[in-house]
Amino acid sequence: MQKPIVKRSRIEIEIGLNADKHPESIIWQTSDDPQGKGGQECKAMLLSLFDKEHLDTLKIDLWTTEMQVAEMDRLMFHTLRSLADTYFRATNNIDMANDMQSFVDYFGKKTGIIPPEEK
Repeated sequence: MQKPIVKRSRIEIEIGLNADKHPESIIWQTSDDPQGKGGQECKAMLLSLFDKEHLDTLKIDLWTTEMQVAEMDRLMFHTLRSLADTYFRATNNIDMANDMQSFVDYFGKKTGIIPPEEK
């Protein structure tokens, strides 16, 4: 039995495209913004939605033309780390979550986000 909805929130994402239809700006805002700042600009976004009926994932991955490779590395590092944490919280599968985290550490070291260990 589904619990009744007692509150609704809205997340809005506005994408500004250049003449070549590449993102130049990404601005997001939420109706629950406690600071009332309005839209906040970002350089990239990754959105995954799991379709209830088709049991498939719908994705939108966008980044602006000013996004640098080092910034994309950092975005991927933080996203992968968060996915490992989310997977563990959702499944309690510690072995798989640890394997995922091992890859995150490898990725971080290969991209220079995690500095080399001193010997």
